Order: sequence, then C-alpha cells, then structure tokens
Amino acid sequence: MANVVVVGAQWGDEGKGKIVDWLSEQADIVVRYQGGHNAGHTLVIDGVTYKLSLLPSGIVRGGKLSVIGNGVVVDPFHLCSEIEKLSAQGVTITPHELKLADNATLILPLHRELDAIREGNAPEGTKIGTTKRGIGPAYEDKVGRRAIRVRDLAEPEALGPKVARLLAHHNALRRGLDLPEIADAELIAELKAIAPKVLPYMDRVWDTLDGARREGKRILFEGAQGALLDVDHGTYPYVTSSNTVAGQAATGSGLGPGAINYVLGIVKAYTTRVGEGPFPTELFDEIGQRIGTRGHEFGTVTGRARRCGWFDAVLVRQTIKTSGINGIALTKLDILDGFDEIKVCIGYRIDGHVIDYLPASESAQKRLEPVYETIPGWKGSTQGARTWADLPAEAVKYVRRIEELIGAPVALLSTSPERDDTILVKNPFEA
Repeated sequence: MANVVVVGAQWGDEGKGKIVDWLSEQADIVVRYQGGHNAGHTLVIDGVTYKLSLLPSGIVRGGKLSVIGNGVVVDPFHLCSEIEKLSAQGVTITPHELKLADNATLILPLHRELDAIREGNAPEGTKIGTTKRGIGPAYEDKVGRRAIRVRDLAEPEALGPKVARLLAHHNALRRGLDLPEIADAELIAELKAIAPKVLPYMDRVWDTLDGARREGKRILFEGAQGALLDVDHGTYPYVTSSNTVAGQAATGSGLGPGAINYVLGIVKAYTTRVGEGPFPTELFDEIGQRIGTRGHEFGTVTGRARRCGWFDAVLVRQTIKTSGINGIALTKLDILDGFDEIKVCIGYRIDGHVIDYLPASESAQKRLEPVYETIPGWKGSTQGARTWADLPAEAVKYVRRIEELIGAPVALLSTSPERDDTILVKNPFEA
C-alpha cells in the first residue's frame, strides 16, 4: 500500500482541503508535518463546514488517527481553542484520535507579539505578508536552540533554565523595541497552566508512525501552504519559515524518505497568491477581478483577498521537480468556464532573454515578464463534471496542454468544491 504526500504546488490556497478530505477517507492516519496555524483548510462534510488551521484534516473523519508532527510549530493556546471549537461541532477529539509530537516546538505569546511588531514596523516594500501568528519567530527559536518544546511541559521542574535562556534572547529584543521585559515566573506560570490540556495528546510520533507503517497502514502526509513558499525553494524572502516541499514530510514526521511512495501536487487551474512578493502572471484588470470573484478567493485564516493571475506553467514545472511530484490534482477548472481565451505562462522574459525557470534572485524575480501561450476557452460548463465525457472538448485540451507543459500527469480533476465532483484518473494510494 502507498503512503501519500499532498503538497501545494503553487503559493498555497490550491484547494488542498477537498483533496485531502477525499484521500483521508481512504487513509488510516493523517499527518501534518510543517507550518503552524497560519494556513488553513475549509472542509464541507454533509453540509457542515469545518475550518481547520492546525489540526490535520483527518480529525473530522471518524476512525482516523490524526498526528501533528515535530516539523509543526504549535501554539498550545490555539490548539486547545481549535479542539474546543471542533468538539462543539460534534467532532470527537481524544488522545485516541489525536497525537502530538513530544519534540514539536511551541509558539508562545511572545512570538505572536514579536511577529506583529516586526511586520507592522517594516519599511514599505519590505513587508513579508506574515499572518502575525508567531510562526516565524518560533522557527527562529527552534533553529537557535532555545525553543520550549512540548516535552518540556511535562517537566515543570526543568523549565527554569530553559525559560531563562529563551528570555535572555527575547528580552534583549524587547528592550530594543521599547517593550516591557517578560519575567521568567510569568512565562513559567503560563506554561504550567496550559500543560494539563496539551500533555494528554503528547506522543513519540516517530515511533507510532513507524509501527503503523510496518503494519501496512495507509499514511497521508498533509502539507500547509505551497511549495513556492518554501524557505529554501520559494520566492525568498517572501516565503514562510519552514520547508513546504514534499521532502519535509519525512523530516517533519520522523520517518525516513522510504516511507513516501507517492507525491500528489495540488494545482489550481489558474494562479493565486496571498501577501507580498513577486507574482509574474498577476492580473490587475477586470479578468483578474472576475477570477477572484468567481473563485471566492479569500484566505481561510486571514480573510485577505488573494491576488489572481493566469496559470504559470514555469512555476509548477519547477515545483514538480523540487517536490518530486508524481501526479497532480487540478482544481477549480470550473472557474475558467466562459472565457473566450485563456493564457498560460510558458516562460519569462528578463534583460532581453527568455528563461524557463524561476531565478533565485529576489531582484530578478521582480523583473520577470511572462511569456504567454494563448489557448481557446470553452462556452460549456465544467462545473460538477465527474467524467471526461462531461467536459467540453476545449476544456480537455486545456488540461492536456497543462500536463505537457508541467511534465506531470493529472491524477485527479476537481470541478467544484463538492468532494464527489472529481474525475479520478489514478488513485494515489493505489499507484
């Protein structure tokens, strides 16, 4: 049986929620392996809408084990709040359904405060577009080896030196920002107060997952954001603070790369981006507004309007390579219904040359001009199509051309937010 990684192949917001929900029904275990509560999924099940930002999507499906891996930075206060909210909607969440890695890093209130102040004070043109939820500062403390981790909550007698080391760094920053310093006792008291609510879910996730893998259980690895927000391979510095490419599924869960059998990239039939940063195919005209309105392009967590543009085959082709994507799930094809013509970016023009890749240079990314191929649109509707025969001929040609340009086949084609409105070509779990 295959274990599957689901990764966004653009800048996130590709419609992963529906695809992950569809796959999670077939999985035994669903694992979040990176990010924090700065990205979310919206799931609609039997007419009920669930909004998740930290908990794995499998949590709303009975009989599944949901796992938050060590690669995730966890706000313990938000975790408890999200558990309470979903429990109020009738979702059962106990330590039997949810496991939290004991070596996961915690997001603390001081991280949220620092994140907001930095973004608020950033000079014009240098803002990253952070959600101000503390994810970046928490990852900084993780790699700076001063983080408080989930396991530390279980050892209150040992918190003193760890908190002192953390605050030696943060109080120096706070003094420079004219903020009041945080007393060791104050932070220790907050940690002790939240510990009883968090610790029941704590687990040696790497061991639990290894045992499940050896038993032949189906594991679904669920990423947040998209590969173009990867801290190494994305549009740096306008990226998130973690690795979002598929390889992080192994590191962020404690399993070796051999546990990954299939990588499914989620790709929107056009391109969107939230926040700041380069966006070569962004549309500022009526067409961009039309796509955004029809596609309901607003962030699940922030509510921010997403920037919209034509499909960029150069970017997706690059993420196919950096994430080792075996096949894609193409979503929101129905949003393009009715266009006379559709454009697809097949290269970039820069400094008098045409290139077929996204350069790593920030200044070069800002100077890119898209080279477009124009494809005939279609007048018929693709919404709700469940077989290839239900699609207009020109829509099929558009999908086939995308496959050619990105170098990967379509495994699933989504034609509406409804989970059953999906054309299945290859089931990733059976690949």
